[in-house]
Amino acid sequence: MTTRSSRPIGYMLKRYPRLSETFILNEMRALERLGTELAVFSLLRPEETLSHPAVQELRAPVTYLPPTWLAKAAAVAKGHAAMAAAAPLRYAHALALALGWAVRSGHPLAVGKQFLRAGYMALACRRQGIGHLHAHFANAPATVARLVSVMCDIPYSFTTHAKDLYLTPQRVLRRRIGTARFVLTCTRHNLEYLQSFLPAQDWPKVHLVYHGIDLAAFAAPEGAARNGLAAAAAAGGGCEGGCGCPESTAPLLLSVGRLVPKKGLDDLVAACALLKARGVRFRCAIVGAGPLRGELQAQIAALGLEGTVSLLGAMAHDRLIALYRQASVFALSPRVMEDGDRDGIPNVLAEAMASGLPVVSTRVSGIPELVEDGHTGLLVEPQDPAALAHAVQSLLADPKTRQHLAAAARRKMEDSFECWQTTRAVQSLLLAGAGA
Repeated sequence: MTTRSSRPIGYMLKRYPRLSETFILNEMRALERLGTELAVFSLLRPEETLSHPAVQELRAPVTYLPPTWLAKAAAVAKGHAAMAAAAPLRYAHALALALGWAVRSGHPLAVGKQFLRAGYMALACRRQGIGHLHAHFANAPATVARLVSVMCDIPYSFTTHAKDLYLTPQRVLRRRIGTARFVLTCTRHNLEYLQSFLPAQDWPKVHLVYHGIDLAAFAAPEGAARNGLAAAAAAGGGCEGGCGCPESTAPLLLSVGRLVPKKGLDDLVAACALLKARGVRFRCAIVGAGPLRGELQAQIAALGLEGTVSLLGAMAHDRLIALYRQASVFALSPRVMEDGDRDGIPNVLAEAMASGLPVVSTRVSGIPELVEDGHTGLLVEPQDPAALAHAVQSLLADPKTRQHLAAAARRKMEDSFECWQTTRAVQSLLLAGAGA
C-alpha cells in the first residue's frame, strides 16, 4: 500500500496544542515523517502559554475559529451558508442529525454549539480538499467530525481515550461507532469495555493501538537506557539544580500529571508524609497545573512537607525530559472517580519508562498493560497511600531492583510502544479510509 494519500488527512481536535496531549502530537509528527499530508482543525485555541518545542516541527496547517465573537459569528454564518448552497441535501441531513441529537441528549445547547462549529470546519475541510477526517476523543471532536463528514461527504474516524469514553453514554458511542469508518482506542481495557456493549458486527471496526513514544527523545545518557537507569538515578538521585526541587542532594521521587482528582496526587502527598515519618531520605517533585493546586499546597503544609514536596507547575517537554533523567523513582497514583472518569495509560508513565526510570503506579484501567507488577514496575491498589509509600521505599532502598525494573521497562517500550511502529498501524487505517 502507498504511504501517501492523494488528499490530505484532517485531524479534528478539541484544543491544539496542549501540554497534556503529547500523544496526539507524537502521532501527527510521525505520520508526517512517514509521508502523510495532514491538516489540523482545532475547535478551541490554545490557552497555555507554554508549548512543546516539537509543535514547531509539525508542518500541517492549523484551522481555528476566529478569536472574537463578532468575527466568529460572521465566519460561522458564512460557513453554513456555503455548505448549504454547495450540497443542500447533505446539509439538511446534518441539520436533521443535530436536531435529533439535541432532542435526545438533554443538552441541546451543547449539540447546537457543535453544529455551528461543524459548518465552519466543513467549509475549511472542503477548501483544503480533505479526504478523510480523524477526531481525537469521542465527545465534541467526534461529534463535529461526524457532522462535517455528512456535509462534505467524506469518511471519518475517531480515537477514544479515557474520560471521553467512560463519560459518553453507551448509546451515543454505539451510534458514533456505527457511522465511523473505524475507531481506535489506546488500551485493551478500553477495547473490552467497548466490546461489552457494541453489537458484534461493529467489533471489527475497533482497533487497539497504543500511544507510541519517540524513544530517541528519551535516550538516557551514556547508554543508560539499555541498563535501565539514567546516570543520576543510578547514583541514587541528585539534581543539578534549577528545577525548583527541595533538598537537591536527596534522591528524587518524580510525578507528572494535571492537578485533578483522578490523578490521585493527594494519595502521593500522603505517602510522602509516611516516608518522611519513617526517616526515608528523599525529595518529591510534582509537575503539572490544575484546579487542585491550592488544595495540594494546603495538604503539603498541613503535613509539614514544605521542605520535601514541591509543586513545580506546568513544564515544557524539553525541561521535563531533563527532569526524568534526574529522578530515581517515578510515581503516579490514578484512581477511578465516582462518575466513571479515569485515565487510560497515562503518557507520562510511558515517558518515564522510556527514560530508564523505575515506576510505581496503581491498578487502574489500562495501566497494568504497561506496568507489569514486579517486571516492568510496581503496582498498588488505588487510594492506598500506605501501599504506595511501601513500594516507593522498597525501590529507593534497592538500587539493583530499580535497575532491573527500569531495564525491563525500556525493553517493553522498544517492543510495543515505539511511535514508528504504532503510527504505521494508524497510517494504514487512515489511508484505507481515504481510499489511498
